[in-house]
Amino acid sequence: MIRVCIFRDKTEKDGIVLCLEDSMDSFKLQISSQFDLSEKSFKLFLLNGCEVTDLRSLRDEDKIYLSLDCNEASIKCDELEVSQQSCSTRDRTVSDWIRLNVGGKLFMTSRSTLLVKEPLSMLARMFADDNNVYLMNPSAKDETGAYLIDRSPEYFEPILNYLRHGQVILDKNINPQGVLEEAIFYGIDSMIPQLNQLVEQSKSRHDNNQSLTRMDVVRLIITTPTSSELRFQGVNLSGADLNRLDLRNINFKYACLSRCNLSGANLSHCCLERADLSHANLEGAHLLGVKALCANMEGAILKGCNMEDPAGSRAVMEGVNLKGANLEGSNMAGVNLRVATLKNANLQNCDLRAAVLAGADLECCDLSGSDLHEANLRGANLKDAAFELMLTPLHMSQTIR
Repeated sequence: MIRVCIFRDKTEKDGIVLCLEDSMDSFKLQISSQFDLSEKSFKLFLLNGCEVTDLRSLRDEDKIYLSLDCNEASIKCDELEVSQQSCSTRDRTVSDWIRLNVGGKLFMTSRSTLLVKEPLSMLARMFADDNNVYLMNPSAKDETGAYLIDRSPEYFEPILNYLRHGQVILDKNINPQGVLEEAIFYGIDSMIPQLNQLVEQSKSRHDNNQSLTRMDVVRLIITTPTSSELRFQGVNLSGADLNRLDLRNINFKYACLSRCNLSGANLSHCCLERADLSHANLEGAHLLGVKALCANMEGAILKGCNMEDPAGSRAVMEGVNLKGANLEGSNMAGVNLRVATLKNANLQNCDLRAAVLAGADLECCDLSGSDLHEANLRGANLKDAAFELMLTPLHMSQTIR
């Protein structure tokens, strides 16, 4: 049931809400009884000044204003500021082709496209005709004569294409939720179920991309036999709290562990190749024999980590990005940091005996109090590096730059 608001004039005082009747005569009779007026003493106008002559042109919650005869009311007709020119027959003549200006973007379409598939939609009602004249003035026009619609052009285009061929086709960068809201606004009812399905699929994909939680990891560790390899290869664990867990021998290759809390965790003999551990907390973690080739540990906290394996296996961190990382007090004896980036890293009081730092970038790195006995620093960039309070003297043969 369509309801409209009736007002005496544009001041919108003393208004009433009425449901549309079957005919204009019965509708005007209802209005005359409410306002105590003669049926012939007033006409009905929309806000844009167009006279209402057919109830089919009205939409739900439209505002209608009365134009009263001066002998029957004190309110004059000129208070409505009705522009007869805007309602002229010339402006409402039906055209087979329609230009739409939606949010500043022009669209050209045929009138049949707007009317045929969804005859009860807002667009169809805007351009419905009677005797080659639009039942209502569709909307204001821009300087090119295109009808103005203040909505998103990005979401309108899939709707217009749907009215053309009946298929819901969205580019991958189009949010189905946005198109759904526009379809509801325009009243494209047959499109709404398909869009609801696309929205649910989009939410499902988003949920699937959510990072795993501590409980997810613990559950997988418990249910996996010790004889089987546990793989988190390429898995998103960003921000997960995995502190003090036994994660030995797990394959984290290409995994996202950014901002993870791995403090006190046992990552011995794990594969961290090309994993993202940026800004992760690994304070006090065990990294014996870890393989972290080309891993990203920028800004990570590795204070007090242990990388020296009594069994003799060396931690391989060749090409790792430790820019700005904090490794203060870590046991890194024998670690392979060849061509690694440790610019601005904190390596104070670290045990780097027999460590391989050949070709590493140690610019502005703080190595104060570290033990570099038998460390390989050949080709390393030591520009502005700090070597205060060294436990053992740095031999010239250890570096050539």
